[in-house]
Amino acid sequence: MLFFTRAHAIIAAASLAASLTPANSADVRSTAPMHAARMAHSATTLRDGRVLVAGGFTGEEQAHTSVEAYDPAQRRFVTLPRLGTPRHSHTATLLASGKVLIVGGFASGGRTLTSAELFDPATNTVTPTGSLAAARAGHLAVALRDGTVLVAGGVGPDWQFLGSAERYDPVTGRFSPTGAMTVPRESHTALRLQDGTVLITGGHQGRRADITLYASAELYDPANGTFRRTGDMAIRRHKHDAVLLADGRVLVSGGSDERDDRGAYRSTEVYDPGRGSFAAGPTLALARYKHNGSSLLLADGRVLIAGGAPQAELVDMRRLTSSVVAGSDRLTGQFSASAVLRSGEVLITGGYGHDRGPQPLAWLYVP
Repeated sequence: MLFFTRAHAIIAAASLAASLTPANSADVRSTAPMHAARMAHSATTLRDGRVLVAGGFTGEEQAHTSVEAYDPAQRRFVTLPRLGTPRHSHTATLLASGKVLIVGGFASGGRTLTSAELFDPATNTVTPTGSLAAARAGHLAVALRDGTVLVAGGVGPDWQFLGSAERYDPVTGRFSPTGAMTVPRESHTALRLQDGTVLITGGHQGRRADITLYASAELYDPANGTFRRTGDMAIRRHKHDAVLLADGRVLVSGGSDERDDRGAYRSTEVYDPGRGSFAAGPTLALARYKHNGSSLLLADGRVLIAGGAPQAELVDMRRLTSSVVAGSDRLTGQFSASAVLRSGEVLITGGYGHDRGPQPLAWLYVP
């Protein structure tokens, strides 16, 4: 029995060493910094190739109104007109028109918002649009096939955890209620599947000693405006991420249990829409959490996970392996925001963590 224990330990050590070996022919390097330090902001790739960076948290209960755009040709950020309302923990969704819908979030002082704004890249201006029926922050937004936008969950005033959902119609500029989720969720994930339905995974409701984490997942059907349960994940997760793979499956990565950084996960799970169930995925090179929106499908089919840890990593679903990306040991990690550029590079912005508060720093993943 002792022999087998030692053999297993040797194999495990070799596996870990391999995962921490930097991925070949790719690196993460610094680019020009943003004009403002920020976390819990948004980064959205525009049709003209720029990346819109909006809002964010500066620390000490303060939210940004500042907006800037990263110009890939000049490798720098350009300041744009400000938001009408300071906000962080909001959502920013690219519409079919090329405009960006910026919804909800926390204002300075922690007040949740009903307001929404539209950024027009043709004029570089931000204008108000319709208001949410329920003030919310920490929610998620997904563009649907018909051009409307689903907004689901989050928290409302006085830390009320929300199961409600709404849809924004760009034609009328208004939000209208739709079916509610099966449970209230914050720190969940939401993404549109190839069949047009929306997969919601994990998250929590409650705070501190009263927190309840979920392994559950559910599907939103835009045709009838209802949510229904689908298969559960193997473990409870919140503050995790999810990305749609080229074959239509979904990779769910990391997150944590109730202990946050002390309970961050290296595990992943893969959702199969055909089966309606999850199966174990590859083990991450690094434990990571608070990285929602940082998992990006690359042109070669691999997944770059750029947030939630001091280094980015590449997940290869064909080989079921993951390895760190060279040169990225300075990332701040938590609540950063990432976006894919036309060149295939990925812009990584801001965040906090690893003994640093909100940062103006930015990096490029170069394949």
